[in-house]
Amino acid sequence: MDERNTLERIHQTATTEFLEKGFQGASLRNIVKSAGVTTGAFYGYYSSKEALFAALVEPCAAAVMGRFMTTQTDFAQLPKEEQPAHMGKESAECVEWMIDYMYSHWEAFKLLICCSDGTPYEQFVHSMVDIEVEYTFRYIDVLRDLGHTVPELDRELCHMVASGMFEGMFEVLRHDMPKERAKRFIGQLREFYTAGWMKIMGQNS
Repeated sequence: MDERNTLERIHQTATTEFLEKGFQGASLRNIVKSAGVTTGAFYGYYSSKEALFAALVEPCAAAVMGRFMTTQTDFAQLPKEEQPAHMGKESAECVEWMIDYMYSHWEAFKLLICCSDGTPYEQFVHSMVDIEVEYTFRYIDVLRDLGHTVPELDRELCHMVASGMFEGMFEVLRHDMPKERAKRFIGQLREFYTAGWMKIMGQNS
């Protein structure tokens, strides 16, 4: 039996099982049986169901988080006086990339966002929200350094707003939304949240 084909079958059957039942409800016995391999053969590839799930989603998680972090740090490293003019530009490009990536890696992304309860990846969106909040407060400090009046903002409120934005974006996965509709949906969602951020930061005239 070709090793590469065996591994591909394990991945395919595991993806189907995880998508249908989530990580916690998925049965390793079903995965092994559907893949047509013995349990012993499976353990030659992965030590556990957790390791198998990680193999399916980690490349996706690393790519998305890497691009997200690069976007945040690149913006923060701009000269302070240039940051207000760039507000939203880099993040829009990042979201556009993320949509393309999501639809090019649909099953892995859906596993990551919708099926990862019970794994370390269930904190993926929460981690993005925490990073977004951290860099939002850094930007607020920049605005104040530049002489802008920014009201005091509660970190918990900012966390709630950012969480709503990211959870809203990923609703396209949960609803299996076609790509073009998703792009329109997420674009409008970003416009809504950007206007809200500007308002509570006191940057609207």
